[in-house]
Amino acid sequence: MTDQNDLLFERARAVIPGGVNSPVRAFKAVGGTPRFIQRAQGAYFWDANDKRYIDYIGSWGPMILGHGHPAVVEAVQKAVLEGFSYGAPTEREIELAEAILALVPSMEMVRLVSSGTEAAMSALRLARGATGRKTIVKFEGCYHGHADALLVKAGSGLATFGNPTSAGVPPEVVQHTLVLEYNNLQQLEEAFALHGKDIACLMIEAIAGNMNFVRATHEFAKRCRELCTQHGALLIFDEVMTGFRVGLHGAQGVLGITPDLTVLGKVIGGGMPLAAFGGPRAIMEQLAPLGPVYQAGTLSGNPVATACGLATLKEISKPGFYEALAKKTRTLVDGLKAAAAAEGQPFNADSEGGMFGFFLMNELPQNYATVMTTDNAQFNALFHGLLDRGVYIAPALYEAGFVSAAHSEDDIAATIAAARDIFSKR
Repeated sequence: MTDQNDLLFERARAVIPGGVNSPVRAFKAVGGTPRFIQRAQGAYFWDANDKRYIDYIGSWGPMILGHGHPAVVEAVQKAVLEGFSYGAPTEREIELAEAILALVPSMEMVRLVSSGTEAAMSALRLARGATGRKTIVKFEGCYHGHADALLVKAGSGLATFGNPTSAGVPPEVVQHTLVLEYNNLQQLEEAFALHGKDIACLMIEAIAGNMNFVRATHEFAKRCRELCTQHGALLIFDEVMTGFRVGLHGAQGVLGITPDLTVLGKVIGGGMPLAAFGGPRAIMEQLAPLGPVYQAGTLSGNPVATACGLATLKEISKPGFYEALAKKTRTLVDGLKAAAAAEGQPFNADSEGGMFGFFLMNELPQNYATVMTTDNAQFNALFHGLLDRGVYIAPALYEAGFVSAAHSEDDIAATIAAARDIFSKR
């Protein structure tokens, strides 16, 4: 049978760089042909050959209810009939803002945008505008979108400024970006000792999902908060991935740490292009049209996206939702660990809420450098083995995975059985 994915990939490469509109979809890290998805429902999607997969990427996080949840579909269909976009305010924008603020106590005001990159970029500009400072601190392995100032790797020495990681980003654009090692208290202390008076903000994924799944220790997150307060810098939690995914109040709720600004995305749009950033009123009122920090977006607060987001937030706010989701996710990671142990495969895993990660090593890593010691060949064999058995995980070892409310006990059992079969043949 002709593989329709191969045919579509050939067509795509002729008109789209690399054949994809986001690099990780290309399977470059794992090899092979990406699957072109035709439709999705519940915990599954089907590719161009009509092969079904148990979906553990969930559009990289947003599909916490699963695909095609009836209440969300109904809300979107109603919104579509009313109009796609107006370029003028709507009541639904207010309703979504109110819903977000009710669930994230650290935020008193919020600005809606269309992507996580846009939200993170705008939060940085706001932090610089509000503090009058230039320097930003980020951590290696934390991804905050593809804004120029954030496409940076660590410098050559302790607490040094970073170097661009993308062509097209001049060194002078990242000259005010400090890149530190995640969970490294010594570097954190030194950075603030050296540059504290110049630091506008520190941005962090408090539970990182872009070097697989790595938690900030409570001591480290607490010290980030203390040093920012001490030096007059703003603490920004990037919760594009973790917001409403690891718990109803995000990673800040899990850790009990209050940031100055929060960046949200993915789940708040329910699969539609929607993101947000917010914080205390005094900071947010620095934004135009009230203040001097400019930010704008033609499709911000899109009426269809806000309908999708509102319906999603309503469902996940129901009693018991996160307890059930966390139990499913924990069953998956515990089952994978047991399957690996039974076959002598080095393996460890962790989860929070509906987000998880696993590593082909015996210890859970604490930083990016350790994550990157994972055996690529072993991961690629596992990825393709699962893919052949109808299980779709992220096509790269540095991406977290996601369980939805739609995943069944049978789905999880089938995933664990598939992994054990692969481990037994290594």
